[in-house]
Amino acid sequence: MEGQCAGSSKVLLAYKNASQHLNSSGIKAGLGILKVATSQWKQEKMTLSGAAARQMSAANSSHPCKRSPLDQLAALVLHGQTRHRQISQGHPQDPLYFTKPQNSKRIVVLGAPRVGKTSILRRYLRDGFVEEYKPTSEDFLRKLFRIRGETYQIDILDASRERDFPAKRRLSILTGDIFLLVFSLDDRSSFEEVCALRKEILAAKSKLIRSTVPEHCAQPQVPLVVCANKVDLQESERAITKAEVLQALGDDCAYFETSAKESTNLEKVFETLAKRGGLPTETGPSQHRKVSLRSYQAMRSGRVAGRGKQVSDRDVPCGTLYPLARRPSFTTDLRQVIGPHTTRKPGKGLEKCYIQ
Repeated sequence: MEGQCAGSSKVLLAYKNASQHLNSSGIKAGLGILKVATSQWKQEKMTLSGAAARQMSAANSSHPCKRSPLDQLAALVLHGQTRHRQISQGHPQDPLYFTKPQNSKRIVVLGAPRVGKTSILRRYLRDGFVEEYKPTSEDFLRKLFRIRGETYQIDILDASRERDFPAKRRLSILTGDIFLLVFSLDDRSSFEEVCALRKEILAAKSKLIRSTVPEHCAQPQVPLVVCANKVDLQESERAITKAEVLQALGDDCAYFETSAKESTNLEKVFETLAKRGGLPTETGPSQHRKVSLRSYQAMRSGRVAGRGKQVSDRDVPCGTLYPLARRPSFTTDLRQVIGPHTTRKPGKGLEKCYIQ
């Protein structure tokens, strides 16, 4: 345990040093620190006993967005490299992470507590299934894809805690592109909550569309999928039948009965989310190769990380989790809703934006 703590402390110290160097545009220094930290990390990991190593690995993978300090350090250095290149070449966007607006989507996951939202997201990220329940306040994950020469970015917002904050939930709905609503088959109240959320989403999107296009064209086509989780339970444990669900949601709603524990029907859910959201089906967890952030950057530049050789399988669909992603601020999301170029006449106050 002392070896683990010492290794983590050294990597965290390296992370801090790299942050300071990158903030002052010291890219080479940051890369040097990354190299040293990598060597120290590997060396000390080899000295750990097998049991300690397994314990450390389990701790790092206990949560879908949990990543080692070394992964975050790599992301920070790579981000610093591209930021330095952006400034020196005068590019308005980051050439590594910039994606076309139509290729950048936000998936908003909503539902009652204890229905399996986090477990479904773990399957999406290929992080397995964990039996232990840990309440989720809010998670924001970002996954980057390279598919058929195009770059895609999928932001995933697990807005569990927003059920108690209607205004914040409404803002998440207005800024969301694709919606995944989850309820549990053994909890009727969770299904009733999903029905209410679906109505709220359709109403909010309808108002947003009417404010930007003529009213006679305002036909909201919202990419939305409903999951009835825990289909692995016994039939006697079900609190709601499939016929009741279909009657309440209608034939036009994409509905699947799933099991995050046994991964039942989840591939169909992810495929439907992609198709309805205008994304390639290769964004599904089994349809692309999972790579590290450094490998992803190398594929985009056409070289193997650290060797300078050309990538032979550059056209193979790949995806990576970006560990430094954070949810945009309330102000940023609000600006996205009301428009970035909102202006006002001199002497006239700003108009109120009602999101509730």
